[in-house]
Amino acid sequence: MDGDSAPSTQPPLLKALLFTDLCDSLGLVERLGDSMAAELFQQHDRLVLALQQHWHGQQIDRSDGVFMLFERPIDALGFALDYQRELLEIGKQRGIELSARAGLHVGEVLTWENSAEAVAAGAKPVEVEGLAKPMAARLMMLAWPGQILLSAVAETLTRRASSMLGERGDRLLWKAHGRWRFKSVPSVQEVFEAGELGITPMRMPRGNAKARRVLPVWRRPAALAAQVALVGLLGIGTWLLLRPEPAIAFAERDWVVLADVDNASGEALFDDSLQRALLMSLEQSRYVNVLSGSKVTESRDLLRVPSTRALDRDLAIDVASREGARMVLAPAIRESAGHYLVSVDLLDPASRAVVRSYRAKAEGSADVIAAVDDVVGQLRAGLGESVASVQQSVPLPQATTANLQALKSFALAESAMGRRRFSEATKLFEAAIDADPDFAMAHVGLARLLVRLDQRAEAQPHLARAMAVSQRLPHRERLYLKAWSNELSPVSWPLDDWRVLADVYPDSYAGLYTTSWYLLLDNRFEDAERYARAATVPSNTLRAFSYANLGWIQLGTNRYDEAVRSFKQSEQLTRRGPVDPRADVLIAMRRYKEAGEVLARLGKPDDELQALMNVRVRLLLAADQDDCTGMREALSTEPMPTGSQDFRVHRELLETVVDTACQEGDADALARIAADMRPQLADPNDPGMPDRMLRLLSLVYLAQRQGDHALADRLLAEYDPLLVKQKSPVIGKWRTVVQAMQKMGQGTPAQGVALLKPLMDGTEPVQARVALREAYRQLGDVPEFHKQNEWLFENRGRAIAEVANTQLMQALNVHDMVSDATLRQ
Repeated sequence: MDGDSAPSTQPPLLKALLFTDLCDSLGLVERLGDSMAAELFQQHDRLVLALQQHWHGQQIDRSDGVFMLFERPIDALGFALDYQRELLEIGKQRGIELSARAGLHVGEVLTWENSAEAVAAGAKPVEVEGLAKPMAARLMMLAWPGQILLSAVAETLTRRASSMLGERGDRLLWKAHGRWRFKSVPSVQEVFEAGELGITPMRMPRGNAKARRVLPVWRRPAALAAQVALVGLLGIGTWLLLRPEPAIAFAERDWVVLADVDNASGEALFDDSLQRALLMSLEQSRYVNVLSGSKVTESRDLLRVPSTRALDRDLAIDVASREGARMVLAPAIRESAGHYLVSVDLLDPASRAVVRSYRAKAEGSADVIAAVDDVVGQLRAGLGESVASVQQSVPLPQATTANLQALKSFALAESAMGRRRFSEATKLFEAAIDADPDFAMAHVGLARLLVRLDQRAEAQPHLARAMAVSQRLPHRERLYLKAWSNELSPVSWPLDDWRVLADVYPDSYAGLYTTSWYLLLDNRFEDAERYARAATVPSNTLRAFSYANLGWIQLGTNRYDEAVRSFKQSEQLTRRGPVDPRADVLIAMRRYKEAGEVLARLGKPDDELQALMNVRVRLLLAADQDDCTGMREALSTEPMPTGSQDFRVHRELLETVVDTACQEGDADALARIAADMRPQLADPNDPGMPDRMLRLLSLVYLAQRQGDHALADRLLAEYDPLLVKQKSPVIGKWRTVVQAMQKMGQGTPAQGVALLKPLMDGTEPVQARVALREAYRQLGDVPEFHKQNEWLFENRGRAIAEVANTQLMQALNVHDMVSDATLRQ
């Protein structure tokens, strides 16, 4: 638009606005002289240009600092952090102090382009206006040298996305600086600081004529003292009777750190049980988030604190300061005059002072759980949670157990689980259930452990018992239990259950991760990415697995560089060496030599599943180069599994994939696999049935590709009633694919096309496109044949990233893309 003649008619755009200012630039000129100062400023401008390109910023204006726009707030923060760090380095090289202040805000702005004449006359190419602009500028003016100040909205968005900065995001320091009033900005604003240790000053911003801090009345200047004293004298009696609780700067979903219980009662029974009771009660809240035990441990390690030290008040404050938690909860219990007094002190990490205390009395040990419930209810209301929400919570003795010994055993079992001492954890869960057979959460814990140990059949009675007494569980745990129960269903597809948990409790990382996984299984990459990203926040100690999900999503959408970064981040967090997903991306990029180097570093697999994964990626490397000899050699790198029959069948199917890709039919091998699968498919109530149904469909499809339609038809007729009962959309799509292949085998490709076309919504398996291409080849439809070829060529990442059925069809996917697909008439 021509900015000289008319205002912008474009709608407002939501942008991240960053202002920076090079501190004491005039003094630098005086000290360095004109020539050296000019050289310094040229180096500064080159730095700004490089960072602008790296962080995808748009420079609007420049003088001693810069004014920039960014699409993503995290990019603006990344620019500011790199800018501060590089300025320090330039200063060290030149023997001078060099730093800048920065202000970051997110808001709507209007933009328009000035005319060429105006630019030639000295105008900026792009103009930006809107209330967000002075807000960002005022923040910058408040900052000290080396300080990055953020508005509340910018702090929220960047903090949630800080994991995108990699390990550096985990080390960021965050601090709240209270409420401020800015000139030209109508509403009071909260100000925050973000920065790196050794660079950011972490101090209260300096007020000026255009910004002042909003202080409580009792902290305002002495000019108000007389008025305050007069009001105080007149109302002191009423104030003493009716004084309100002091306000706490706590927002919904903010984080707290729960310190260890200070047990001054002399009763060892309270040591673990009371801590667990407090945690369970707090976890009923959708308002308060408690930093997980594993995240606290991670923070303690970074603070270099011995593992033997209790999480006392001082250490809990240090952890809260590092992790950006708003409050510390310091619980205690003591005996007094024949009863027990349960208390929780609320501590401000910034001042390290007690902000408020909550107490409840228990006449005896049997009443302690109810007292904990009372104290936590007071606490939640004091932090701002609505009374209605608190009252909706299940009473703690009902939600957990009134039996302290059962609760202590449960707490010890959870601790043993965290240390991977599974046998000990099993015994402790069983002890908790012996003490209270209706302890629903103990049944859930034991069932979850048994599933982890691949003892699904043994887990089912405990899930059934937990479901029978599920009314005792808090709402969050009921949702979790329902999702787990559906996981073990023989016709399971628990996506909706996990998604409800993730949407209702957005800090439930189990809900977020598992939702993203099921969406990924169904090739719904865009939906999956939203949940996977939400689970990569630093507060999730298991975020490595969500980064892996994110890597598959990015690979599936041909974003190879992003996928490499995500897989690398996952590897760094798990502290393991290079694993096969990195090789997958390199193969997709056709960087075969580097992929081979990654494979060479894999080492000996820990178990049969990892061995199968190693075979898979070696097959992929050879298949993508149409190298049948290499595919055969890949199969010989690991021996046939001897333990799990599921693993053995999967390996046999991989061999059949190679036969199919290399156009070598083996009817005996197909019949042998069908015989091996028969016992696995005999029990329709087996929890492993969904995975086995996918393997069955894979066998049918491979038989069809090899021309053994008799075996394929027989298997379909025999097992179709079981297939129809399955709820998985992935199984439903594969069933349609093999039905279409059946029609083509019968000489009616048009009917095959009619079956396949409705699948083509962007979530179809890659082999559905291969089958559709074959149908059009049989019909002699050249345009449609080439259309399917083009789709396969453009979705190379998808061919490798399909994770359904442990990526069994991956090698065939890429082989079908690179093999001769010429239409023969």
